[in-house]
Amino acid sequence: MLRSDRLDDRRARAVAVDAAATALVGLRTETDEQRSAMLEPAVGAFARLQNDLRPLVRFSDLDVQFVEPPATGRALPGEVAHAARAIVRGAVLALVDQGECRRVRIQWDCDGLNLLVGIRDDGRGELSAYDDTLRPMVERVSALDGEMNVHSTLGWGSTIDIRLPLDPPTSPDPLTDTVALSAREREVLKLLASGARNREIANELGISENTVKFHVSNLLLKSGTRSRAELAALAAR
Repeated sequence: MLRSDRLDDRRARAVAVDAAATALVGLRTETDEQRSAMLEPAVGAFARLQNDLRPLVRFSDLDVQFVEPPATGRALPGEVAHAARAIVRGAVLALVDQGECRRVRIQWDCDGLNLLVGIRDDGRGELSAYDDTLRPMVERVSALDGEMNVHSTLGWGSTIDIRLPLDPPTSPDPLTDTVALSAREREVLKLLASGARNREIANELGISENTVKFHVSNLLLKSGTRSRAELAALAAR
């Protein structure tokens, strides 16, 4: 709104303040249960995205084409739906910031295991995944165990392809649950994972350093790790 060529500065500020106030009211009235709902139909989540981008379309010359996901597709976990909308909003703004962007195409699809998002513009084609404007989106996609690829052709525009898994990654079982350890080995492992050295472990447990080395060797053998650092990382995880 503030960038609009159709509004003077005073009118643009007034419209922006009004939109922000309306949005804040909406946020305050939206319950946590609605935001973090277990499942949200993909079509419904996409409709909310369209509503989110409506001010950008209304107060600029940007032409946005929305390609809706199939109505029969799998419902989205609330976290994925919320993140997908935020990621797409950020990506569209990044494309617009590149300049000379007049059209953007946004498409959602679902293969049963992933939400597939495609965004394409007709801008200068200079955007890359290493661009600072895209870094927050890349990090958010990575945090959800997804993938984000950016392809640009100079003078022809950029394409952003995003894959977001619908199921959270399976967390590995704790080492102490998968490997049979003695009570002393568990104590040594706990201290080792905290960063303690052999002497510190020995002092804490009242045993000799040679005994600590013996237990560490057994832990390496039982866990299949090759180094103390790898063992500590596995134990911490």
